[in-house]
Amino acid sequence: MANESKKDFNAMMNNNKDMPKIQIVSDERTIKKYGGTKMFFAPPIYYDELMKQVPKGKLITIGQMRDYFAKQNNADFTDPMTAGIFVNIVAWASYQRNENITPYWRTLKSDGELNVKYPEAIELQRRLLEEEGHTIITKGTKNIKYYVKDFEDSLIGL
Repeated sequence: MANESKKDFNAMMNNNKDMPKIQIVSDERTIKKYGGTKMFFAPPIYYDELMKQVPKGKLITIGQMRDYFAKQNNADFTDPMTAGIFVNIVAWASYQRNENITPYWRTLKSDGELNVKYPEAIELQRRLLEEEGHTIITKGTKNIKYYVKDFEDSLIGL
């Protein structure tokens, strides 16, 4: 995203854009990759509500949320593209508020990676996770990525 300081992410988060909805996909590659034809679209506020349930010291992944929403809505999978976008919108919306904060920093990519698209890139998420007792490790030499060590041990159950 660009020009984050000029955007009203709270308005974006509360705009459901005709969601929730289920769309039937017919693309064979998509069906094979995600295991079915019923794709669920969760609105941004759904991600905010779920992310607020993650207690201090615990974590959740975008993949967990996608699986949860699909199951709750009798779909085969939740759209991965909007999921990533909406998690980032929730993070920025929380960052723009002074109250009712969503602990977005506890939401990781599906493989435990920190999210470079969150406010202040990796630095703020890293600091907040370390303050909650998590150890951050790096992988790579040129394109360095940051991960929570043994993140699976801290995942909440849904």
